[in-house]
Amino acid sequence: MRRPSATTVFYALEFLLTAPAWVVVAIYLVRDLHLSPLQLVLMGTAMEVAVFLFEVPTGIVADTYGRKLSQVIGYTGMGLAWLLVGVFSAPWLIIGLWALWGISYTFTSGAYEAWITDEIGIERVPKVFLRGARFSYAGALTGLVILVAIGTESLRAAVIGGGAISIVCGIACIFLMPETGFTRRPVAERLSPVGELRRTAGDAGRFVRAKPNLLIVIAIALFVGLSAEAFDRLKEAHFIRDIGLPSVGGIDDVVWFGGFAVVAMAFGFFVVGALQRRFERSGTERIAALLFAFTGLLLVAELAYALAGSAGLAIAAILVVLLARDLLSPLWMTWVNQQVTDSSVRATVISMTGQADAVGQAAAGPILGVVGSTFGIPTALAVGALLLAPALLLYGRSLGRGGREPELEDLPAPAEA
Repeated sequence: MRRPSATTVFYALEFLLTAPAWVVVAIYLVRDLHLSPLQLVLMGTAMEVAVFLFEVPTGIVADTYGRKLSQVIGYTGMGLAWLLVGVFSAPWLIIGLWALWGISYTFTSGAYEAWITDEIGIERVPKVFLRGARFSYAGALTGLVILVAIGTESLRAAVIGGGAISIVCGIACIFLMPETGFTRRPVAERLSPVGELRRTAGDAGRFVRAKPNLLIVIAIALFVGLSAEAFDRLKEAHFIRDIGLPSVGGIDDVVWFGGFAVVAMAFGFFVVGALQRRFERSGTERIAALLFAFTGLLLVAELAYALAGSAGLAIAAILVVLLARDLLSPLWMTWVNQQVTDSSVRATVISMTGQADAVGQAAAGPILGVVGSTFGIPTALAVGALLLAPALLLYGRSLGRGGREPELEDLPAPAEA
């Protein structure tokens, strides 16, 4: 059987992997399982600790043994964890399953982006990533409509259905995903499995040290992670418990949050189309400027949501947050990929940014959970929003210096292992 092209598989994965609706899981945890603010944040913390521990090791696996293998493991594991969250109800077990989801995710993080970059060439990355974002919007919208419809009857069934989609993606990759851009070392040059992993890790570390602006990239990922956990885990609880959703025709909570996501995705679909035409051939500086602008917008919108005194303001703020986050994702990955010019360490270096994000979320999660339980969810959300400020300063530094770090570049070159 002839395999489809890499771009076809990439667009299909962008469509299908966004179909599992996070909003359905979030409402299920708050409304059906009644998890407390601290339990919700600990669920995220368990996931981020798992990501921190496994992000770089699994990136090294992808760079050493193959990106396709890594993705098959990841999608299947994520789907299984998601599905089992819909089967079980004990909070401690849900927290453990989300840690399993985090471990599985690390097999795809870095490997996914490295795979498509190697298959199509780095010069096509901006166009394909931005076009992929539009497929992602379409898939998310389709999955949201279907799973929200199921969720109005049974949230548990909707969660299980979302997990099944990811499992199917993992199995399909075995047969349909091409891998022509990755080449393993010749047998005569290979070390033991542990030696191969250590060599790839060392090569990636030296590459980052030789390109100091990547240290700024990793630092930005850290502060984005510090900020993200509060909003990720507490936004539904804030609206349901503190603000109160509008009582219009007895609309179900899951339909409200699904509607927010649909509106944000509709705007995002057209905005990404405009960005694709304008920025697909842009250099790193122009994309960094856009990242700076959207991150500033995100900070303001998250603060507005935390402090909103009415449902109308909260709805407007949450829509801007969702839109800004969706737009930031393909731009961020394009920016990072443009700076990782060595294919042999691409998945590992991208995983380092993911690990920095995980460190931030794992470190901030329990603290913000305690803040939310002690001083209220709005306070936790506001503190989380303000933690984005250092990321803005770092974007400004990168823009002001044209992506160069003279002080770091002047240090002695790292030695070979």
